[in-house]
This record gives sequence, C-alpha cells and structure tokens, in this order.
Amino acid sequence: MPDEYRTVAHPGVHETEVNRSRFLCALAPAATEREAQDFLAAVRREHPTATHHCWAYVIGADAAVQKAGDDGEPGGTAGVPMLQMLLRRDMRYVVAVVTRYYGGVKLGAGGLIRAYGGAVGEALDAVGTRTRRRFRLATVTVDHQRAGKVQNDLRATGRTVRDVRYAEDVTIEIGLPDADVPAFRAWLADATAGTAGFEVGGEAYGDV
Repeated sequence: MPDEYRTVAHPGVHETEVNRSRFLCALAPAATEREAQDFLAAVRREHPTATHHCWAYVIGADAAVQKAGDDGEPGGTAGVPMLQMLLRRDMRYVVAVVTRYYGGVKLGAGGLIRAYGGAVGEALDAVGTRTRRRFRLATVTVDHQRAGKVQNDLRATGRTVRDVRYAEDVTIEIGLPDADVPAFRAWLADATAGTAGFEVGGEAYGDV
C-alpha cells in the first residue's frame, strides 16, 4: 500500500472553453465504483442536452480500479486522457465527469485529448485536493488519574487522537506512523511510570 495519496475534499465543478466548445469538469470523492457511477448518472441528469459526458475514476489507495469512458467521442480521446491526468496527480477515490457542449468547431484527436485532460487538471487546481497519509492504529489504556495529562501531551505533540472511551480505565485510540511506534512506546512508558497499556492495531489513512 502507498504511504500516501491525494483525493478531492468535496465535489466541485470547473468550466473551460476550447474553440467555442464548453467543457464542464465535475469532480467528487468516491469510495466505491457504485458511488462513482451514481455521480456520473447525476451529472447526466443535470445536463440532459449536452453533447457528451466523458468520465474516469480511480478507486483504491493502490489504484486497483481504473476505468474511463469516451461517451461517443473518438476512442481514446476523452476518458483515457482524463484518467491519465488523475493518475499523474496521484488522485485516488475520485471520479471526474467532463460534460461537453459542442461549439461547432471540430478539435481533432489531439485537440480533444488536450481539452479533456486539461479540463480535469484545471478542475483539480480549482476545486482543491487533500493528502491522506497511511498510519498505524494503536490503543493506549491508562487510569483516570493520568488520562487527562496523557491526552494533553498527545495533542501537544501533534498525535492524532481518534477516539476516547471512559470505563474502568480510559481507552485512547490514536494514529501513528509505523516508524514512530517504538519511540512512542518508550515515551508512554516513561510518561505513565509503566502503568499504561499499549496495543498496536491495523492500518488506515488519514488527513495530513
């Protein structure tokens, strides 16, 4: 799995014009293929009179699912350059739909490739992206007397506190880079006089 990837923080639309054709690139986060396909369907409903709705999406932190469609444009001139732009920018869990309103001037294969790929690139810049980084989930168990100080110290050192649960003891779920686990274990033992429990779990991605 990659250490990090980029995605869009929220849906957005950016419009460009090439030789009187309008290209509206709609971007959205998509956790699954179904979400990507639903977004495409929604864009089609929003622009029923458009000439084309070309699309591309990448699902999975490792880009396991990569699909694209030309929607009537000459093969390879729309969906593929859109997909290539997403991959070039390290985008994951994202769907792009470029809606074209034909302006009466043919662009040719090269012009279409530049227009569709460029529409996605400009939209990514306009809508904005965020980086998500891989980290290790871990659980700290500490007594109530020390819990407040431990939580404050965690936040003061920039640790990601994901959840806190209060029972007989206090359980604090955190996220750590893999490389930090040994040093953190030593710090925790020192900070709590060896009384805290520490358990390492699986992996997840979070915002940088």
